[in-house]
Amino acid sequence: MTHEFTIKQVAQKTKLSIHALRYYEKVGLLAPIQRASNGHRRYSAEDIAWLEFLVCLRETGMSIQKVLAFANLVRQRPNEVSERLVLLEEHRERVKKNLEELTHHLQVIEMKVKHYLYLEATGESDRNCIFWKHCLEKELDSKAH
Repeated sequence: MTHEFTIKQVAQKTKLSIHALRYYEKVGLLAPIQRASNGHRRYSAEDIAWLEFLVCLRETGMSIQKVLAFANLVRQRPNEVSERLVLLEEHRERVKKNLEELTHHLQVIEMKVKHYLYLEATGESDRNCIFWKHCLEKELDSKAH
């Protein structure tokens, strides 16, 4: 016997709202969910695993349209992975690019925090604040070598 989960349990496990779960089913991100005799949805462990993957795609910036295209490929061509692979490889490259950009932005923020800690410790003013980008470029350049 497989374990079944209520919509409330699935919402808690996946961090999706009940409304989002119903929406995902309505638009086809999820295959139709099994129903109990009282009409309430009953999700399987496989449904939850699929939802967790969808959440991963969404949280890494994949659009609903792309996720839906992926879901349709899974359902329509379960034995063919080449198109799914292309979608995921393209998404992986976007995620990598975003990570590089975020890493750079984090370096800027860290340098600015370091600068303000220095000012706070020395009591100096921030009159050269407009030159922070030049300082950042020098610091990043020195770390690269």
